[in-house]
Amino acid sequence: MGLELDKALLSQRVLDFNLTNEGGVDGTYRLLKNITGLWLVQQCKRAFEANGRKVEYERLVRLAKAAPALRSMIDPDDARFINPPDMPAAIQGFCRQTGQPVPSSEGALVRCALESLALKYRTVLDRLEEATAKRVEVVHIVGGGSRNALLNQFTADACNRPVLAGPVEATVLGNVLVQARACSEIGSLAELRAVVRDSCEVRTFEPRRAQVAIWEQARRRFAELSPRYQRPVGRAIAERRRAAAHRRANQLTTHRS
Repeated sequence: MGLELDKALLSQRVLDFNLTNEGGVDGTYRLLKNITGLWLVQQCKRAFEANGRKVEYERLVRLAKAAPALRSMIDPDDARFINPPDMPAAIQGFCRQTGQPVPSSEGALVRCALESLALKYRTVLDRLEEATAKRVEVVHIVGGGSRNALLNQFTADACNRPVLAGPVEATVLGNVLVQARACSEIGSLAELRAVVRDSCEVRTFEPRRAQVAIWEQARRRFAELSPRYQRPVGRAIAERRRAAAHRRANQLTTHRS
């Protein structure tokens, strides 16, 4: 999630918020924060299907929509969600550790993941605005995730901003159009974006007024989770490396014996 800027931003706040500057087209920069994303739902689906039962995403979204709202939440960027052997168990473990209701059904687990992603987007949005001293008026969601209407609506509600969802094939379009730009077939970045708007369906999701206060309260609950319970990714990786080295040392000792 990020903002397009004319130059790289190298302030202390950018460092504090763990943001990065990524080079873009026509000399622009994208100030961004990488977020785990729908990996959470993909791995939940994989776990649900472990017993041989096929589960469709559409069904999971319907179940999530019917589940109780904003009951439990996780920090999607917690290290335990990088690649757990059982994503539902990892989500349940986080909720149990943080004293929240533990989601047990497929719908509750997926809803927890989607609502948590929307709240993470809001957190990153707030930090981007603080780092740049600019207000963001609209949130764009592109790629395959833009097809998830429930997440799009959650994001609009959590961020209290309109969400424009689409295009779905953003990577392919970006690749082709940047090549066209390099070949002078497209005259400017503004013209390139006009081609995208004219070529693709984009859906708009407006924040629901009745939900704004509810999501604001949830945002405050979400903000309390990370500092107390999050395991930093770097530390988690270091712990795994130490554990792996310890296992290798034990194996070597056993072999020598």
